[in-house]
Amino acid sequence: MRKLLIWLPLALFAGFFILFASGLLKPDDRVITSKQVGKTLPDFTLPPAASDRPALMSRELATGKPRLLNIFASWCVPCAAEAPQLLALKRAGVEIDAIAIRDAREDVDRFLARYGNPYDRIGLDARSSVQIALGSSGVPESFVIDGKGRIAYQHVGDIRADDIPMILQQLEDAR
Repeated sequence: MRKLLIWLPLALFAGFFILFASGLLKPDDRVITSKQVGKTLPDFTLPPAASDRPALMSRELATGKPRLLNIFASWCVPCAAEAPQLLALKRAGVEIDAIAIRDAREDVDRFLARYGNPYDRIGLDARSSVQIALGSSGVPESFVIDGKGRIAYQHVGDIRADDIPMILQQLEDAR
């Protein structure tokens, strides 16, 4: 019995190793599917978040043409990393609006001056109430809004260069 107890730590280590290795070889599906896709935007009116951009209201997103709604924050590092991709989408003709989360106007102004401003309108969601109503889990996050004000697609995380063709296709499909 005593000889078997000596091998117990090794057996436990082997068991944990096998469990860890199986997780690496066959990970769980981590894709987040939104329950808001296909639903109309919640009704909201947000004050302006930047000095040189107007406020944002949900009815302005139902103009007959698909738009991209980006949720960001000046304190968000991935938001700064996605800025060049948003500028590229703007150059491609995409109309982009934004919601700044838990931010201050001066901080948003500095962020836009440093990383560029692809937005037509920016609303300030000081308490994240609109963000939560949209089903957003964090920043950055982007939504393709069809011309009728419905959420057609939700992109969780920062938009990267290789995501641009897919975002453009989602906007085209939302027509």
